[in-house]
Amino acid sequence: MIFDYVTLKLIWLLLIGFLWIAFAVTGGFDLGVAVLLPFLGKTDDERRVILNSIGPTWEGNQVWLITAAGAIFAAWPMVYATFFSSLYFALLILLFALILRPPGIDYRSKLPSLAWRQFWDWSLFVSGFVPLLLFGVAFGHLFLGLPFYFDDTLRSFYTGDFLSLLRPFPLLTGVMGLSLLSMHGALFLQLKTPSTSAIQKRAIFSARLFGMLFFICFLAAFFWIIKVLPGYRLVSIPDINTSFSPLVKQVSVATGAWMNNFERFPTGWLAPLFVFLGVIFALFFSAFRKAGYAMIFSAAAICAVIVTGGFILFPFILPSSSIPNHSLTIWDACSSYLTLSWMFWAVMILCPIVISYTIWVYRVMRGKVEDSTHLKSSEYY
Repeated sequence: MIFDYVTLKLIWLLLIGFLWIAFAVTGGFDLGVAVLLPFLGKTDDERRVILNSIGPTWEGNQVWLITAAGAIFAAWPMVYATFFSSLYFALLILLFALILRPPGIDYRSKLPSLAWRQFWDWSLFVSGFVPLLLFGVAFGHLFLGLPFYFDDTLRSFYTGDFLSLLRPFPLLTGVMGLSLLSMHGALFLQLKTPSTSAIQKRAIFSARLFGMLFFICFLAAFFWIIKVLPGYRLVSIPDINTSFSPLVKQVSVATGAWMNNFERFPTGWLAPLFVFLGVIFALFFSAFRKAGYAMIFSAAAICAVIVTGGFILFPFILPSSSIPNHSLTIWDACSSYLTLSWMFWAVMILCPIVISYTIWVYRVMRGKVEDSTHLKSSEYY
């Protein structure tokens, strides 16, 4: 292998970050479209058009979510075991919400009953709203830390409950994520619908509304992290070339400590700057009916949000609010060198195939969505 163990750990941090960005950018807009469905579609025909915009690609977008979760399991097994076992009930809610999507999209037009279709339309709303909110709440808890600790055999124990997850800061980041990806979904609808469509006009207004809400939430969350939230700082760790040794490091907790990486690397301020620029330019191009450029800048803003979060947290992956020294970092929670090496080459072979296929699909499916009144019954959802 051409990389040493420390370099491999950093590479896998970047790879997992890339997978979450890919899911947020692609899966994010179809979840955002689901949130907007009952409000932007005033008639059954309009709702069919909205669903047709994501119909050919939404299943493929979920590949990135599955791959990201699988990559965490393989590269950061202690993180996977601790996070998924600690938040088991919240993850079940997330799973049940996501399960509503396939029948909601595939079955809503199987019966002519208006009540039947409205039921599935609101089910699709739930399948978008709940995951986006919970993903944002989980993102916020990465900064707060979760109440877990390890015993001397490295078994993790979670001391919180579901209601303790719904604290003000995670709820703020939940609304932040919901608003950003709802804006992304609105811009996608603007891209996929004709300029004369009433849906596009509502989508432009929705993008502006959710964009402003995101600005407010992002500024509030960033101020909270700087001035209020206790941050974690890695004081010492015996050897970053080891793995599965989270109990031997020293971690300090202090207000404002999350800004430590900005003090060490001032260029990191470019990441939050790109968040603002991305949203501003996305809304600017949206207003001038340049939806393609708006989508590009919206995707850049999403990428910058995740990069900002990763930069602030580094090297922490999952802090512990119970015993800070038991927090998990990229240095002590990774799989073995051999595992990371083999998986690296697997990713180098398979990831370009998935990316190429995704690009091909979007190229084939490009263009505006027709009014469903011109389609045969078998051609719409």
